[in-house]
Amino acid sequence: MSNIRQVSGDERLHTAFTLYPYAFDKTPAADAAGELRDSLRFHEGNHTLVVEEGGRTLATASGIPTHQNLRGSVVRMAGIAWVATHPDARRQGHSSRLMHRLHRDMLDTGHLLAALYPFHPSFYEKLGYVGLLLNRTVTLSPQGLAPLLNVALPGEVRRQDIRDGFEVYRAFQRRLLSERHGFMFTPDYRAARILDPADRWLATATVDGEVAGLLTYYIDGYGGCLHADELLYTSALGRALLLRFLAQHAYQVSQVTITVAPDEFPETWAPSLAVRTVTEASFPTSPPLMGRLLSMDALQGVRCGPGRVEIEAVGDQLLAGRYLLDGTGGSIDVAAAGRGGEKATLTAAGLCALAYGVLDPLDVVARGLGEMSQGAVVQLRELLPRRAPHAFGKG
Repeated sequence: MSNIRQVSGDERLHTAFTLYPYAFDKTPAADAAGELRDSLRFHEGNHTLVVEEGGRTLATASGIPTHQNLRGSVVRMAGIAWVATHPDARRQGHSSRLMHRLHRDMLDTGHLLAALYPFHPSFYEKLGYVGLLLNRTVTLSPQGLAPLLNVALPGEVRRQDIRDGFEVYRAFQRRLLSERHGFMFTPDYRAARILDPADRWLATATVDGEVAGLLTYYIDGYGGCLHADELLYTSALGRALLLRFLAQHAYQVSQVTITVAPDEFPETWAPSLAVRTVTEASFPTSPPLMGRLLSMDALQGVRCGPGRVEIEAVGDQLLAGRYLLDGTGGSIDVAAAGRGGEKATLTAAGLCALAYGVLDPLDVVARGLGEMSQGAVVQLRELLPRRAPHAFGKG
């Protein structure tokens, strides 16, 4: 009979870590054991579970203690990762059991949301997850940004090694956590991965001494490509300063690639800018992030429109029940149902799609994730209008 237990520290090496190389890396790899031992420090605060039978590890999953912005409220979130099952033990329900246990464990420690990159989206939708919006990859020539070189902008951009700028990098991410819906902030031990092997430059835009934007990047060679990570900024001025910095690399690199948020419009950055913007979902290598609520408490006090609706959440171990969501005071009050109002029946995935703002109520119905009256559609649109989560800050 298999059992689930938590493992930590070096014990991960001969339990959970025995499954990682085969599931996630090129195999066989002679140096896999050494690389995993070196990576232990990046797992130190993870909540790691394993399924064992007769002393053999059959499956594993981990929760990373993270924070996420949900419509302006910063909430503790569990980043679910390293879900793997031995090939001989697949399709036997181990992953489902692990996920249910991991959800409850993380909820017991105050985590009200969960997010993950799925290997099988329909599997996770049944567990209450909904797909979020993909970030976009922008490719352009730095010469296309040349008009920005002629614009007088207050502020400056400083370039430094990521090791030297790590504290600035983390402080700015922490600031964006409080400002951007969907933004995630991982623990320090996890974010420190960027320091090993520290192969990034950090460009920091400041205005009047305050950081207004930053960008990590590397250059793959003369005449090659400048590969930028997430374009992070708090104002159009911060963004413009960083784009002007990229323009200064004309004749050094032939192109620039940047990761931007789903609601960014690069074609407006400069006149006559030739740009290619790509959003590509593929499985299992490039899936959209999926997220879910672990508790209705995640919605308590969230800023909202003036809607009022009674919902019944069905088919989920954690969220099942009847609730009244009342936004007439400008923030959601979650109470027991029974005071009347328009009614909707939602799966956990349908409820989470509305909470994150990725689906309209009618999309929820069309996807088979819920049923509701026309009045409930109107109320839910007011209460939880569509928004684009900025799923940045993954660490």
